[in-house]
Amino acid sequence: MYLGFLLLLINSSIRTEEWPLWKNWWIRGILTLAMISVFFLIIYMGSFMLMLLVLGIQVKCFHEIITIGYRVYHSYDLPWFRSLSWYFLLCVNYFFYGETVADYFGTFVQRREQLQFLIRYHRFISFALYLAGFCMFVLSLVKKHYRLQFYMFAWTHVTLLITVTQSHLVIQNLFEGMIWFLVPISSVICNDIAAYIFGFFFGRTPLIKLSPKKTWEGFIGGGFSTVLFGFVFSYFLAQHQYFVCPVEYNSETNRFVTECEPSELFQLKKYSVPLLLQAVLGWETVNMYPFQMHSIALSTFASLIGPFGGFFASGFKRAFKIKDFADTIPGHGGIMDRFDCQYLMATFVHVYITSFIRGPNPSKVLKQLLVLQPEQQLNVYRTLKSHLVEKGILRPSLDECFFP
Repeated sequence: MYLGFLLLLINSSIRTEEWPLWKNWWIRGILTLAMISVFFLIIYMGSFMLMLLVLGIQVKCFHEIITIGYRVYHSYDLPWFRSLSWYFLLCVNYFFYGETVADYFGTFVQRREQLQFLIRYHRFISFALYLAGFCMFVLSLVKKHYRLQFYMFAWTHVTLLITVTQSHLVIQNLFEGMIWFLVPISSVICNDIAAYIFGFFFGRTPLIKLSPKKTWEGFIGGGFSTVLFGFVFSYFLAQHQYFVCPVEYNSETNRFVTECEPSELFQLKKYSVPLLLQAVLGWETVNMYPFQMHSIALSTFASLIGPFGGFFASGFKRAFKIKDFADTIPGHGGIMDRFDCQYLMATFVHVYITSFIRGPNPSKVLKQLLVLQPEQQLNVYRTLKSHLVEKGILRPSLDECFFP
């Protein structure tokens, strides 16, 4: 009742010509809250559901971009175009996710001989599948359509590069710990929402011609809000093993597990407050998680560079004279319209982890060793044992003393 009265009061205070603008605002706001709620439900359901979500988004984004090419170039008469596009999508996914299975499901694969064959010759099989598609494309070439067919061949491969490669990186980040998945994605979402709100209420100065509705006020307000959000959000996530532990597959229970002793990144440490802030805050020291410092870097990228993914998408849509990638989500456009910045963010997070965070992973090395033949495992054991003896970590056995 009170909500209805409030909506009536707001509507009565808005000029008639502003109704479409406010209507779009309410539609976007309600659907944004709905999508965030579904997203948190999937997080609660676990890592595997998140992986399925990423895969589903990837397929939908691929479909939207391919459909645009299909319509723009009027490629209705091209033989095998759509079939080959989806075939190449399957080939590339088989290659990337086959590599993931080999890396993270080694013990599971070891128990099944048919899977061992697929993993051992995975790259050869992937290449053979791609060659089959390549040959089918060459056989499908017809007169008067050569240029258009090569246009669409290139369109398909660029689309695969944008969608499949980046979604693969998203899942790689997820395996490092759910926090490396949630903080970047949430930062981009927060920046999008905050920039929209600041721009809606305070926007006056245009930011870029590619997106006339983007303003400097929204860009700056969204940036500060995103950094603050990332810092606070990471503090709450860092307190729970469920979010900070690497995602691993337990072959005995056939489930993904997130249990570990949290690394130093997720243990509270005392930091000295800079002198300039001591006078304002009244604190000389503060307890923080080291990951919060990394969250500042992630949030800064999401607010400064992340929007350029959206600008790129805007330029793409203007080039082909379309408003949105699709009309899947009312008020938002297509799935690609919502995830254009996420793909750029996924690449940055992966590069950031490999450059500044990731060290040797003992569990991953162990899984790779378990896949080796017994003779190879014995050679690794002897080499490691002799290395530890030379360093003085292990004492030489009696047999080694008398029979070196």
